[in-house]
Amino acid sequence: MKFEYLAKDKNGQKKEGFLEAENKKRVAEKLKEQKIWPIYINEIKNKKIKKKNFSGLFSIPLKEKMIFCRHLGVMIDSGLSMSNALDILGNQEENKGFKKVILTLGKDIKKGLSLADAMTKHPHAFNKVFTSMVRVGETGGSLNEILNILSLQLEKDHKLISKVRGALIYPVIIITVMIIIGILMMIFVVPKITDVFREFGAELPLLTRIVIGISDFMSQQILLTLGLIFVAVGGTIFFYKTPTGKKIFHKIFLRTPIVGTLVMKLNSARFSRILSSLLNSGVSLVESLKITSDTLGNYYFKKSILEASEDVQKGKSLSEILDTKNTPFPFLVIKMIKVGEDTGKTPEILNKLAGFYEEEVDQTTQNLSSVIEPVLMVAVGIAVAIFAIAIIKPIYSLMDLV
Repeated sequence: MKFEYLAKDKNGQKKEGFLEAENKKRVAEKLKEQKIWPIYINEIKNKKIKKKNFSGLFSIPLKEKMIFCRHLGVMIDSGLSMSNALDILGNQEENKGFKKVILTLGKDIKKGLSLADAMTKHPHAFNKVFTSMVRVGETGGSLNEILNILSLQLEKDHKLISKVRGALIYPVIIITVMIIIGILMMIFVVPKITDVFREFGAELPLLTRIVIGISDFMSQQILLTLGLIFVAVGGTIFFYKTPTGKKIFHKIFLRTPIVGTLVMKLNSARFSRILSSLLNSGVSLVESLKITSDTLGNYYFKKSILEASEDVQKGKSLSEILDTKNTPFPFLVIKMIKVGEDTGKTPEILNKLAGFYEEEVDQTTQNLSSVIEPVLMVAVGIAVAIFAIAIIKPIYSLMDLV
């Protein structure tokens, strides 16, 4: 049989893992032989393992976690015990995946785990920022305050992500519709026009011959065409998820007009907000930088902060480290961090900086539609012009010959 355990060593450090043995008593004996003392031991059945792994495939919406933090903070502040608060929140939760997570947290609390330790068992629901801040709150006796800070952070994240997604929906729909219409025309419309050209036997321009060649292939090999499109889209998505793909695509995003500005502001806002929250919670600068780097979406921002966490350990100031030629951070971020370091108010400065960039993201997303519309019109115009030159112009030439 397989058992899951949580134990403490002689230094009080918690250790968890799995052991195979005949029964719980034998597991406890094995642990004591390793000079660690069990806090709890649970038998793990095969069905449980599968279910647990399967649940990890689904992420919990930010809104659900925001409400959870807010309600848990209020309940703890009201004097309710942690296990009772978690049981109440778990039974009220409508999201089945998150409901299971919350109820499991309650069970682990009853077994003697801290909330932070219990949360580390659910990385798909609670990231490093979350667990680190909760751990600090439990250690310092200010968990309700930390939960309020976390709910605010999640609310800001939710608003930012919603605004960016909302701004991108329109252009994505337009581009997708354009591509679908283009494919349908190449498969069903162009072949009928091609028959007219063949009847006249006229010599066609190079562009027309290219369009007809592509159309012939697509109309005669519909399944193969759809398969190639599927492979191209799937291959692009797969490549994007690889380390090399992220480097290439994220570099393109940063250098693309409008998109690059939005990416820069979004990552600067997230960096400032999370680092400020962690420092205010009492987490060390080095650890805060490591945790913050995991939350940044762009590879180059993530890499810059991760390298900064290593250099800070060597005694360098954060502003000095970020003020390099290849830094993706804007000058304002570096300058404000420098001011914070000089005045000893880095968390406060970062908090104000986060507010500034969140407003900038809000303004950029509001203006995005008005900027993208003319770009899309130009793109549609170019597509129509190419089709007109390739297909319609030769038709008029044939009519003149008649």
